[in-house]
Amino acid sequence: MTVSDCERVQAGWFRTRAAALGGEVWTDGPLTWTDGPDGLNLMFPERMTTAAVERGVRRARERGLSIVGAWLGLDVDPAPLAEAGFERGWSPWWMTCDLSTLDEPSDPRVALQDDSDDYEEHDPGYRALFALVRSRPPRVWYAAGYTSPGARFAGRAWSFLDGDLAGIFDMSVWPPFQRQGIGRGLLHAVCAAARKAGGRHAVLNATPEGKLLYSACGFTQIGEGITWWRHLEAA
Repeated sequence: MTVSDCERVQAGWFRTRAAALGGEVWTDGPLTWTDGPDGLNLMFPERMTTAAVERGVRRARERGLSIVGAWLGLDVDPAPLAEAGFERGWSPWWMTCDLSTLDEPSDPRVALQDDSDDYEEHDPGYRALFALVRSRPPRVWYAAGYTSPGARFAGRAWSFLDGDLAGIFDMSVWPPFQRQGIGRGLLHAVCAAARKAGGRHAVLNATPEGKLLYSACGFTQIGEGITWWRHLEAA
């Protein structure tokens, strides 16, 4: 497994979300942009110019988006992003695991779902993402965690199968419910679903906080990246 594998799966996930939610994916020379639910993202360019980056920012404004992100390898010159008004953000820690080693009993507090009303009050638009889970053949899975079976919603995780690599994304346990094993249950649920569909390895990007959990579950860090962000003023 390499960092390039991790980047490929991450870019595939962003493209898949954009296509499912009516966003756009386009290229501008060597640059690939995805317009998804969390804004416009420039995915792992090997080189770029300030003019090309600024064209992407203009397109984000035209589409009424409020944030533009750029995901880079550490060997890519970020100067055009700085010149276009971007600020350096957090560093993804790329981690991987052999799925055959993740074998433990399922957590009764965690359930795979293809729809949910958990978001109706605070984020009703999130429900549109479940169209990904219902696509066939299956390549996307969603798991929800609860404080006990059928009780309070406590966290979520997604997995996305790209060939035989399973990307783990948007994994969160709400702060009041952390350190209770729910995160471990979520991770194993979405990994097991991807493994059943033919996944051999899992990849993810971790924050320092998340790395503690992933390391305990058998993931190993293989590299690091960097993100840059541009927040757009309201139209």
